[in-house]
Amino acid sequence: MKIVIIGGGAAGLTAAVFAASPEHSVTVLEQNEKPGKKLLATGNGRCNLTNLDQKPEFYRTSCPERAAAVLSRFPVSSAISFFTELGIYTKNRDGWIYPNSDQASSVLAVLLMEAQHRKVKIKTREAVTGITQEGDGTWTVHTRGWNYPADRVILTTGSPASEIAGSCDDGLRMAEELGIRGISFAPALCPLKCSGLEFQKWSGVRADGRVTLFVDGVMTASERGELQLTGYGISGIPVFQVSRYAVRALEEGSYVEAELDFFPDMEEEELAVLLNQRMMHCTYKTQEELLIGLIPDKLIPVALRDGKDLDRIAHAVKCVRVTVRDSAGFARAQVCSGGVDLAEVTDTLESWRYPGLYFAGEVLDVDGACGGYNLQWAWSSGAVAGFSAAKEEKE
Repeated sequence: MKIVIIGGGAAGLTAAVFAASPEHSVTVLEQNEKPGKKLLATGNGRCNLTNLDQKPEFYRTSCPERAAAVLSRFPVSSAISFFTELGIYTKNRDGWIYPNSDQASSVLAVLLMEAQHRKVKIKTREAVTGITQEGDGTWTVHTRGWNYPADRVILTTGSPASEIAGSCDDGLRMAEELGIRGISFAPALCPLKCSGLEFQKWSGVRADGRVTLFVDGVMTASERGELQLTGYGISGIPVFQVSRYAVRALEEGSYVEAELDFFPDMEEEELAVLLNQRMMHCTYKTQEELLIGLIPDKLIPVALRDGKDLDRIAHAVKCVRVTVRDSAGFARAQVCSGGVDLAEVTDTLESWRYPGLYFAGEVLDVDGACGGYNLQWAWSSGAVAGFSAAKEEKE
């Protein structure tokens, strides 16, 4: 049986390893000059393989039941065992799992070695232009220079997220050309462009805080961690975590605000008491001087924006409202929301409409939170699609 996998990223290489056997010819078509370019960039090059804390809400999708079914077929324990067998010694950082080498290149290297060992053919610089199903149920995968016949096709083309070459929406386009329903891609895990303050004055600030997202006045999501303030708005992992909700809400025409709390360890009343105590201990200080050592210097003008009354200052530190007007774009996004609707595939990730056509990875409508969840989805969906495509008899 001939299996063609379109895309040589994390999901595609995993699918290739699980599909390969002496009875099957597996070919991976990758449009870049080398496979796994996005994988090399994950976790700032350190590759956060997965996360021990698995909750349904960490996988954002319009069809959570199907995502859960796929993840249950190849859970975290299976992913860790898989990479351990390939030679990756993992380490645990508060539940976030990394290769001991702290190198994404190690993960890519063992996947490629295993694929080679299993006699997977990897064709680079092969840009797929389309797929067609023949009258006998087989497939033809068209590239600019060749046509590849296939009994099974696995589409793992990723999404337009990141500025890495090859990031595109080709997979979603090819699926929609076949009549398979998709959800348009939108940036996720990305910075947000905002208005409402003079952002250039606070650019470069990094501060522990909480960001809370409001859509048409309704609290939608909230995350805590290191906030990064930029000349155009807000960034940092907490912002990334809520960004997909902001971007989708903006697409729907909603009014989106982000509330920033720069003193999340205290309630507003407690902070007001602390400020009064500081004033009593240092009566010679002005309100500006009183805030030195409490919050970053660049935030002091923000804290004083409503006046110098200590209760007002406490409120200003705890409640900085900005209007979200856009994302920082696909190039600055780590992943995308949207993709092929999971309702269009079975629990084995095979198309309901087209037997023999499978999907895996980012091309599907699943976007994970920061912390290894997007890679876990790549491993799980790649393994399930690869294993299922290689089975001669359908369940």
